[in-house]
Amino acid sequence: MPEITYSRYAGADAADQLDAFVPAYEEIYVEPPYLEGPRDVAEFIEHYAVQARRPGMRLVLAREGDEVVGFTYGYYLASDTRWWANLQDVQLPAEVTREDGLRTFVVIEMAVRKPWRRQGISAALHGRLLDGVTAERVTLTVRPEAEAAAARTAYLSWGYEVVGTSHPWDDAPLYDCLLRPLS
Repeated sequence: MPEITYSRYAGADAADQLDAFVPAYEEIYVEPPYLEGPRDVAEFIEHYAVQARRPGMRLVLAREGDEVVGFTYGYYLASDTRWWANLQDVQLPAEVTREDGLRTFVVIEMAVRKPWRRQGISAALHGRLLDGVTAERVTLTVRPEAEAAAARTAYLSWGYEVVGTSHPWDDAPLYDCLLRPLS
């Protein structure tokens, strides 16, 4: 089996890699529970262009040869983030939700194509994404449906804890919001 290689990109270099991993995104997110189509992919591309300019933006791609088999990216939450305001079922204390632009790193996406799952690629992507991040903690969201159970189980095994249910935009499904310390 060919070796999996990992490459990390930051800022403008991360923005330039969009075309490299969009085919993997399309393949992964057409599956349940996401069931994304062309309009969703177009929205993802628009959002990624904005996210790629965020402070601390970094992207990690997993490749087998020239083929992208997985990806993850994230950035630091801004001081004016709505991340914590999106929680529906809990009101966290101000000392938890306070952001200063460097306190919390958020993992926005992490995905591996089906033939490469259950080989430790997600864990490797996650580790490389967070390597060198100076935030005190990291957060992410995951869908609660059964189809996302393996991802949720992995996150919990990596030390994340569920802190609430997030509803990030009007037409969005509900997500479990997870948090874990980095130190």
